[in-house]
Amino acid sequence: MTQPFRLALIAHDQKKADMVAFARTYEKLLAPCEIVATGTTGGLIQEACPSLTIRRVKSGPLGGDQQIGALLAEGKIDGLIFFVDPMSPMPHDVDVKALMRLGSVYDIPMALNRATAEVLVQKRGLLRDDAADNTITAASAT
Repeated sequence: MTQPFRLALIAHDQKKADMVAFARTYEKLLAPCEIVATGTTGGLIQEACPSLTIRRVKSGPLGGDQQIGALLAEGKIDGLIFFVDPMSPMPHDVDVKALMRLGSVYDIPMALNRATAEVLVQKRGLLRDDAADNTITAASAT
């Protein structure tokens, strides 16, 4: 038996609705993953997608980005989806940059927008026996 894919989900305030919509669209493909998410984002996704099991850490500005960064450094995250809002100023910008740096240092597949996240999730889905059905269903829902 293979280990579940360990996925981190983070979204800036102006991108949280996009992350929830993404999770709804790909809920079947995300279901077997071990998901960790920053506090608010994880709560919104859990509410919208009750079939997903989500481990929530603190909110990003309160240290959640750093908690996920530590998991990356410990080899406990296999992929990162971080919906970044490039148009809004971020008081915790240094933490965000550090998280992206760790993703690069540890060569973690990292998606910073929906288009790339869809490629990551669909590619991950190709490794499963029922991927064709899930990928077609997810693609037709967008």
